[in-house]
Amino acid sequence: MQPYLYTVVEKEKLHEMLEAFYACLKLPIQVIDNTGNILESCGQETEFCKQFQRHLPAGDTCEKIHVSSSKRAISLGEPYTFSCHANLNHIVFPLLNNEAFWGSIVVGPFLLEPVDALLLTDISKRYPQISTADLLALYEASDTVHVISPAMATQISRLLYFMFYNLITDGKQKLMDNQGKFYQQSKINESIQMYKTFTRSEGPFYPYEKEKALITKVKTGNIKEAKKLLNDLLGYVLFSEGNNLETVKSRVVELASLLSRAAIEGGASADTILKINNMFLKSVQQILSLEDLCYKLQELVEIFTESIFVTPPHAKNNEIVRKAMGYISDNFSSNITLEDVARHVHLNPAYFSTIFKQSCGSSFKEYLNMVRIEESKRLLANTDYSVVDIAVATGFMDQSYFSKVFKKYTGLTPKQYR
Repeated sequence: MQPYLYTVVEKEKLHEMLEAFYACLKLPIQVIDNTGNILESCGQETEFCKQFQRHLPAGDTCEKIHVSSSKRAISLGEPYTFSCHANLNHIVFPLLNNEAFWGSIVVGPFLLEPVDALLLTDISKRYPQISTADLLALYEASDTVHVISPAMATQISRLLYFMFYNLITDGKQKLMDNQGKFYQQSKINESIQMYKTFTRSEGPFYPYEKEKALITKVKTGNIKEAKKLLNDLLGYVLFSEGNNLETVKSRVVELASLLSRAAIEGGASADTILKINNMFLKSVQQILSLEDLCYKLQELVEIFTESIFVTPPHAKNNEIVRKAMGYISDNFSSNITLEDVARHVHLNPAYFSTIFKQSCGSSFKEYLNMVRIEESKRLLANTDYSVVDIAVATGFMDQSYFSKVFKKYTGLTPKQYR
């Protein structure tokens, strides 16, 4: 049966790619399947490897370490540099389809510095069955292994990424997602360490100023800084809540509600943001790991921020509508009316009603209810206030009407949501 790889790329074309790589860098390169068997290769096996492999215990094979390192590369989301049994370096780039691992590109062996006595000493400790004479023979054969600089190894990793990035579309997306998760977790861990240091003498505190800054960055379209601040806040949440997934989910829901309001106040379509946020809240219930939960919230931040700068019809009225949204955000808990808001922006109520719906896609009443429901979701998820108290706190004078509106927007009653 033909290997799956050749249904994606012609065998001849793949071999030409490997030949070009080897011709430029003189480093062995091969393509393996998901069991470690070689499908294509360029470059001769080094004399060092030929001699060393004679001493490997049964079952402790190069194929096995190539496969395990490939799976490690998948988790990292990028080409992975690893050391084999003999402490020689390799770079592996995994190939995926429908999230299934079916092979890898493997480059190596190579060394980052010339062989010295320490490398051979380490080999002798791990494989005491290798005689002194055989160790000396390995030392003499070490000159068949190329030595490159760490900087060159980094560039080779990048080159592999560029050469094989588009080989499998599903694999590309999987690697991108994993790389994004890995990077985000590293930043969150940095934040956790920072809070550990701060709280040794000062005690825990919630960084409200960073929450406000995050909202500002979302409104102004600064995705890079928004993601940075989000990871900082997530670091605090994980630091204070530990690994309790359900508790962290509640905090994430609260952040999502704040961010949705920020996006709408920034000028995004209320209908669009409401739908996106409801889809996010439903997806949160299916998430089973903290890593996926954090990455999902980061995606939401990107979507909300980008949605602000999609210019809607009748954009000339955006400033007026944004001013009105700001007034609603500050006063939604009171019994405000269309006339109150129209007066605030110095427009006739009927005209204001028309341009408001044209600009944000929702009527004044729909938008006001949406803002109130977003705040009520936050209170339901993060406080023990009664439903009656939450209804009043968010501007609903009637608990029955509040429950009706809440179910219309979320598909759940307030009690079910809680």
